[in-house]
Amino acid sequence: MEITSSELTSWAELVASGLITGGIYALVAMGLNLQYGLMRIMNISHGEFLMLGAFLTWSAHTLWGISPLLLMPLAFIALFALGVLVHALCFKRLAARAPNVDVFEARSLMVGFGLMFLVQNTALLIWGGDLRGYEYLADPVQIAGMRFTENKLVLFGVALALSAGLIALLKLTLLGKAVRALMQSPTGAQLVGINTRRLHPMMFGIGLGLSGVAGALLSMTYEISPSMGEPYTVTALIVITLGGFGSLAGSLAGGLLLGVVEALGMHFSSPSLKMLLSYAVFIGMLIWRPNGLFSKK
Repeated sequence: MEITSSELTSWAELVASGLITGGIYALVAMGLNLQYGLMRIMNISHGEFLMLGAFLTWSAHTLWGISPLLLMPLAFIALFALGVLVHALCFKRLAARAPNVDVFEARSLMVGFGLMFLVQNTALLIWGGDLRGYEYLADPVQIAGMRFTENKLVLFGVALALSAGLIALLKLTLLGKAVRALMQSPTGAQLVGINTRRLHPMMFGIGLGLSGVAGALLSMTYEISPSMGEPYTVTALIVITLGGFGSLAGSLAGGLLLGVVEALGMHFSSPSLKMLLSYAVFIGMLIWRPNGLFSKK
């Protein structure tokens, strides 16, 4: 059976749409993976800070007409500062009182749940429970016969650039070497003089900053609500499982792969089965490749 050019274009557009979605998945997952891989903080509230970034961008754009593109660095700075504060008030204290890493992980998970409900309900009080949205760069663009809105292309470009930039930062700089040393051997890294007191809050803040940028990007393309964060946390955990805990390059590849799998799965089944597909991938990975697709183990 011969495939026509229009069918080929349709397939290419479907895969490209999955990659665009996967770019956001990767950006969110890298922030969470950075926190867990470096500090063993399973921050289950991570998606709520994405939601905060989305609402801050929506508020500034609708109230004062500021371009969301200009608000992205501000969202990063605001969420970075909030991340440093949350780390100092919650996770730093937990780490000081926990007798071992396992206890710290369990306690940080419980604190994460508390933060999730606190941030979500605070957002409900401030902005209400209605869906919010605005139009920005919503004109269609045609590339090689495929049609996308401008805002989705911006979303993918920014997400990919930030993800690649963070991977390069960790591979090519002294800061990155210190982070990788801490991920591989926290005790050994401290013995050679790496300052965890400065590095931990900085990396936690960068993780939340990335989620804030992801929220700003999503506010340009989709409607937002105070309950939007939790599904992105779950998706980030699935992506991290795909790519491997502690591997940022794995998170990028895993995010893009999951986006394509979801796009193809929804095309052949139903959009309502999106989360079912994701959970099926998640369970399958835990059973057959618990160390991630790209692990040599």
